[in-house]
Amino acid sequence: MRSPDRIAVVYEHEHATYAELNSRANRLAHYLVKQGVKEESIVAVFLERGIDMLAGLLAISKVGATYLPLDPIYPKIRIEMVLNDAHPVLCLTQRSLIDHLPQSDAKTYTYR
Repeated sequence: MRSPDRIAVVYEHEHATYAELNSRANRLAHYLVKQGVKEESIVAVFLERGIDMLAGLLAISKVGATYLPLDPIYPKIRIEMVLNDAHPVLCLTQRSLIDHLPQSDAKTYTYR
C-alpha cells in the first residue's frame, strides 16, 4: 500500500484511511472465517450505507464469499423471503436495524 495514511473513504461525518479500512476489513474477514464463512458462502448485508458497509463488503470479498444485499427500506416480509430463499451463512447488520431483521437460520454479526 503506497499511502496507508491517506483518506480512503468519507461518509457524512466519518472517514477512514486506507490502513484503517483494510484493518477493519481484515478483522471482520477473520471473524467470518471463524464463523464458517468460506469461498462461495453467502453473507447477507443488512446495513445502512456507510464505512461499516464498505468494510463488510471488503471482508466478504477477502474471504471469497458472495454478498447478498438487503436494503433496510424493504418490507420485513420481503427480507424474510429473500433470506429463506438464499440461506446465507451469516448476516451483517447494525443494532439500529436488528428489530427489522426477520429470524433466519443465519448467524448474525451486529455492528454497534
